[in-house]
Amino acid sequence: MNQPYLASEASLTSRINDYFIFIEGEYHLENKPGKETKDQPAPAQKMWDREPQPATFTDLALHLGFNSLQAFDNYTENGKFNETLKWGRLRIEASYERKLHAQSAAGAIFALKNMGWNERGEAKQQPEGPKTVTVTVLDSGPRPAESEKEVVLS
Repeated sequence: MNQPYLASEASLTSRINDYFIFIEGEYHLENKPGKETKDQPAPAQKMWDREPQPATFTDLALHLGFNSLQAFDNYTENGKFNETLKWGRLRIEASYERKLHAQSAAGAIFALKNMGWNERGEAKQQPEGPKTVTVTVLDSGPRPAESEKEVVLS
C-alpha cells in the first residue's frame, strides 16, 4: 500500500476526520413558499444536495484507500499508526451506539453484537477458560427404606 496519508499520524487523522465530515451530507437552505405570514418571512428548509450516510467500516476503508477490509484490519492490528485507525473504528462504533436510543434499534444492536458487544452493551471479554467445580456429597441421615416392609410405625 502506498497511501501518502499513511506517512504521518496527522495526515491519517485528517483523512479520518474528512470521512466523518463527508458522511454528514451537504445541504443548502431554501425559503418554503406559502408559509410566510405578515410579520415573518417563509421559514428556511434544508434541501439536501447529498444525503447523509451512516458510518461503516467498509466506507472508511475505501475512503482511506484500502483495497479490502482484510488490508484495513491488518493495518489496524499491525500498522505504524494503528492506534489512530482504532480511534476511527471507535468513532464508527460510537455512531451505532447512539442509534440504540432510536425507536427501532434492532440494526444497531445487530451491528454492535458483531463488533463484540454483549447484551449489556459492554465489549465482550475473552473467556477465562474452563472453571473447576468441586462437589462434596454429604450424608443426609438414615438410608431411605427400599420397601414398605422396612418401615416401622411407632
